[in-house]
Amino acid sequence: MMSASITTPTAPATTPSHGNLEASPFAIPSKKLVMWLFIISDAVTFAALLFAYGYLKNASPNWPEPFKFSPSIINVMLMTFILVSSSLTMLIGTRAAKLGDKAGALRWTFITVAGGLLFALLHVREWLGLIAEGVRLFQNPWGSPMFGATFFAITGLHLTHVIGGVIALSVVALGYKRGRYNSDDIEIWSLYWHFVDLVWMFVVPMVYLLNIAR
Repeated sequence: MMSASITTPTAPATTPSHGNLEASPFAIPSKKLVMWLFIISDAVTFAALLFAYGYLKNASPNWPEPFKFSPSIINVMLMTFILVSSSLTMLIGTRAAKLGDKAGALRWTFITVAGGLLFALLHVREWLGLIAEGVRLFQNPWGSPMFGATFFAITGLHLTHVIGGVIALSVVALGYKRGRYNSDDIEIWSLYWHFVDLVWMFVVPMVYLLNIAR
């Protein structure tokens, strides 16, 4: 007598993909959601600082207007051009990563990093020039002593974000080169870089253009 054996199909084993052990319960990946939440909270911080700056400026009868067209405003225009250009190169790098062009993505990301470093150097040079003219946190040769504190707080926080972005983009780009990160990671940190660029568009008119020396 032959005995028939009944086999039941077994479900294929699934292994979690690298870096994504748990699916996001939302419509976007968890890492991108975290970045958006950070950007929103950071935008509130910058908005509060700029609001406080505007309030102090309007409340002070002798708010300093130290920025001459040359060299201060020219330097700010150059810094703005560099930062906007770096946002464009970051966009190109992200698109290359999405298309699977690893060499192109790395090239444009590191060009973005170079732009960020150049921006930071120009900013530090500007700071040193103001310090040489006598600007301190609560002291300056022109008027309200709060000018230095508010100026260094706003521009210093933005500069910290630029330097942090340079470090983060370098780490992600090197990890992407080794295969540790993918195009999604490049895209997520490009959001941060575009945010830093956008914040600068508010800093320039509030802090610099409204304080041009007459």
